[in-house]
Amino acid sequence: MGRRRYVARGVPGGYRIWDNKMRRRWGDLYELCPDELLAELTGARDHDKITALCKQYRAMRR
Repeated sequence: MGRRRYVARGVPGGYRIWDNKMRRRWGDLYELCPDELLAELTGARDHDKITALCKQYRAMRR
């Protein structure tokens, strides 16, 4: 099994998603680890589901 493209990295204040291929962060700062979002990014990569999960995690932050 190779390296995963997207991984969650702990940063002060929460988590950020790191893109290993592009070598930069992806998305917003998340207070809780976005496990479902990471699974979708590394798995099926369904655009509609990724968008819905991003909106869900943003709403949790407010």
